[in-house]
Amino acid sequence: MTHSPEHSSVGRQIVGNDEQPSRRDFLARKLKAGAALATLAVAAPCYGQSGDVQQETDGKEATGSSTSKLRIGLVGCGGRGMGALGDSLTINDNVEVVALADLDANACRRAREGLVEQYEQRGAVADNKIHSGLDAYKRVLEDPDVDIVYLTTSPGFRPRHIAEAVDAGKHVFAEKPTCVDPAGYHICVAAHDRAVANGTAIVTGTQYRRQINYIEAVKKIQEGAIGDIISMTARYCTSNIWYRGRDEGMSELDYQLKNWMHFIWLSGDQIVEQSVHNIDLMNWVMGGPPETAFGSGGRFHRPEDSQMWDAMSIDYTYPGGKVVSFKNRTWPNCKTDNHNVVYGTKGAMHIGAGNRGSSMFDAKGVEVWSCDGNIFDAYKQEHKDLVDSIVAGKPIVELKRTAESSLTAVMGRMSAYAGQEIDWGFVSKESTLNLFPEDLNEGTVLKNDGFAIPGKSALV
Repeated sequence: MTHSPEHSSVGRQIVGNDEQPSRRDFLARKLKAGAALATLAVAAPCYGQSGDVQQETDGKEATGSSTSKLRIGLVGCGGRGMGALGDSLTINDNVEVVALADLDANACRRAREGLVEQYEQRGAVADNKIHSGLDAYKRVLEDPDVDIVYLTTSPGFRPRHIAEAVDAGKHVFAEKPTCVDPAGYHICVAAHDRAVANGTAIVTGTQYRRQINYIEAVKKIQEGAIGDIISMTARYCTSNIWYRGRDEGMSELDYQLKNWMHFIWLSGDQIVEQSVHNIDLMNWVMGGPPETAFGSGGRFHRPEDSQMWDAMSIDYTYPGGKVVSFKNRTWPNCKTDNHNVVYGTKGAMHIGAGNRGSSMFDAKGVEVWSCDGNIFDAYKQEHKDLVDSIVAGKPIVELKRTAESSLTAVMGRMSAYAGQEIDWGFVSKESTLNLFPEDLNEGTVLKNDGFAIPGKSALV
C-alpha cells in the first residue's frame, strides 16, 4: 500500500487548492451568514455507521453561573479576532462585546464600527472601553465588566496573556497555537491547572476537534474500524503567505509586531502557527504526543529579512513505533494539499481539511464510509461550547492538550532548525528555549538575528 494520498488505491484523488477558509474574511462571511444560524442541531451527514459526538469537559463544576448576557473583551482586533467574535455573536444570543484592545487604537475603532454594523448594540463598545498599546490587554483583564476574554494576538504573546487572564478570574477563548517555545508550554500547563482549580473555562481555536467529520473519523479509528494503526501522513502545503513591508521610520520592534508571521518569537514559523491543526489531529489519533522528531527543511521563496523557512518535513515517531510523516510548505505556483491519511491493517481513513470531509476505505480500496464536513459550523461550535459550559457551571478547560500539540509543532521546528533528532523528554522537560523578549515594552530595542541554519543553529 503506497503512502501517498494522491496515488493510493485506497484514497480519493486530491486536486486543487486545499487551503482552509480564513477567519480574516469576517465581514464578508457575516453578511452571508444571516440570522438563521442560532443553533447547530443539524449536523453534516455521515454515511455508514456513526456515533454520538462527545465534547470534552475536564474542568470542575463552577458556581455562580447565570443565564444573563456574558460580556466579552477582545484582545487583538485583527481578522482572526473579529472572526472569532463574529462566530460567537452569531451562534450565542446571550453574549455581547464590551471591551476592545489592540496595539493600534484605529484597529479597535474599525472593529467597533464593523460590530455595530452587523450586531448593533451587542457590539457597541464604549469609548472608555477601547485600549491600545502593548499593555492594553491588562486594561481588559482589570475590567470587572468582562466575563470572557478573547486572546487573538500574534501567538508569541499567548501564554502570558492566558496566564494573566486566568489569574484575573476570566474565562478564556485562546486562539491556536498556544505557545511557540518550551517556556510558553510550561506557562500554559500551569495556567490550565489554575483554571481547573478556579472553575474558569479555557477553550482554544482548534476547531477541527468540533468538526463532525473529524470527530466521527477519529472515533472510528479508535474503535478499530481500520484495524491497528500502522502509520499516518499529514500535509499543510499552501501556495503563499502574506508579508508586510516596513513603513518609513518604523522601529524594529514595531516592524516585527506588524510583520509578525515572519519572526519566530511571534509566530513560531509556519509549522507552529498554521500546521498545528494537522499536528493536533496527529496527537488526537495517536492518543498523545510523539516520542521523537527528526526533521529537515529550508527556504527558497522568503523575503530576505524573514526568519521563516518555507518548507519542513518531519518524521514523528509515536509509542509503538508508529511513524507520522508530516510535511508543510508555502511555495507559489506549486501543488497545494491540506490532507491527512491514517493507515491501518484493515484499511485507511482520509480526513480532509476545510470542508473536504472524511472517507474510509477497506484494504481493497473500496469506500465503506464517508462523512461531510463544514468548517464554518465548527468555528461557531467552539464558541457555543465555551458559553454553554460557563452557563451550565461546568467550564471546559482544554488548554493542556492544545499546548501539547503546539509543543509538538515546536519540537518539529527545533529538530529541523538544528538538524538533530530530539525527543519529547528533552523538549518538554529539559529545553530552556524562551523566545519572548525580556521585559518587553514600547522602548525595547530588537534586532533581526536572521533565519536558522542547520549545523550552525544550536539546540537549546
